Amino acid sequence: MSEVIKVGMADLNVAKSPQTIRTSGLGSCVGVVIYDESTKICGMAHVMLPDSSLGKGSSINVAKYADTAVSELIERLKSAGAKVWSLKAKLAGGAQMFKFSTSNEMMRIGPRNVEAVKQQLKELRITVVAEDVGGSSGRTIEFNPSTSMLVIRTVNKGTTEI
Repeated sequence: MSEVIKVGMADLNVAKSPQTIRTSGLGSCVGVVIYDESTKICGMAHVMLPDSSLGKGSSINVAKYADTAVSELIERLKSAGAKVWSLKAKLAGGAQMFKFSTSNEMMRIGPRNVEAVKQQLKELRITVVAEDVGGSSGRTIEFNPSTSMLVIRTVNKGTTEI
């Protein structure tokens, strides 16, 4: 059995084959996996909010926000030996966990997280090759850098691979 690197909420980490990397409790949060197939190095961020300007105080947790987590993850991947030009991404999460009677934009945290992560990846020229986002169910995801497969366990839908 290979080692599983765990990523908590508002956290990020890097793994290298034969390790796998996992996060659970993805509701409105987005799990972003960025990986390099040639070096079998990957990273995962558990993004809670779309924009670090929502942060209070002078020091922010860069892993918590889409606009800071994606670039931090890429820096860590580079340090681990990944080739930036060959990075690809897979996304999961961004569910709308609660039904609101209002169409208040602030309450659409899941969809806004997905949009913010995709915007960051686009600006950094990283292709999203697969995603399992939206819906109203929580997810646990595990990525295997040796196969580039993302296994998604969804509360009501069982397990899928992308």
